[in-house]
Amino acid sequence: MTTDAEIQSALPALSSGNVAVITGGASGIGLAAARRLAAMGLKIVLADIGGARLDEAARAVATIAGDSAVLAVATDVSQPDEVDRLAEKAFDAFGGVSLLMNNAGVGNNPGKPWENRDGWKRLLDINFWGVVHGVEAFVPRMLAAGKPGLIVNTGSKQGITTPPGNLAYNVSKSGVKTFTEGLAHALRNEPGANIAGHLLIPGFTFAGLTEGATEKPAGAWTGEQVIDFMLAALVRGDFYILCPDNEATRPMDEKRMAWAIGDIIENRPALSRWHPDHKDAFAAFMDS
Repeated sequence: MTTDAEIQSALPALSSGNVAVITGGASGIGLAAARRLAAMGLKIVLADIGGARLDEAARAVATIAGDSAVLAVATDVSQPDEVDRLAEKAFDAFGGVSLLMNNAGVGNNPGKPWENRDGWKRLLDINFWGVVHGVEAFVPRMLAAGKPGLIVNTGSKQGITTPPGNLAYNVSKSGVKTFTEGLAHALRNEPGANIAGHLLIPGFTFAGLTEGATEKPAGAWTGEQVIDFMLAALVRGDFYILCPDNEATRPMDEKRMAWAIGDIIENRPALSRWHPDHKDAFAAFMDS
């Protein structure tokens, strides 16, 4: 595992005393990030829907960082005014932000493409627009500070291979991927900028989005494993932080993604991996 000293030597944005803002910070990957970064000496701003879970998470992180180094802000990331208020509180409390982790997300399935407009809109407002709102609220001030910074947006493999089952979620995470690619390009072309954008792509992770499980499934990683992998990838300078899990290796993920883009190149039917005329070819491709 990459040591704290190695991480902080390679990534000045994560130096002790700096500030990390984490949305979706009350559980899962967000809370794991908060704990790990607090242990490295960072001050932590936790944002999530208000209530007992956020309060409990703040107390847990404060046992590591100390009460004065943790700020919990009830935030609905789908609402730009609430994300703007989060930024105001973070900068007022700690004077600057060096890591923004746009991690808040929901996975509830609103249904078919022609169903439940309100459900679709709510999911997209959180998963996609929540990321946009975070960038809008924090990046101008981070750029103005002129200090090293990191923006990590949480995507999903489902935003790349787009499997059937929850189309709205796939659409939202596809949007996060494209937005984050463009964000990274814009940041590296911004005069004087010292901020890098990154796309976190978790695998099967036991977190708040895990449905129907009261304990970690054998195939899943923990949030802590995802964050350890993320930090090592950031040290390497990876933009795409593609996490394996206990079921899917990186070579498996690479083949699935290659097949997905091959649908366009080979002019196969949409989602041919699941098409009756192509599923056997996909299985042979995976075994090759």
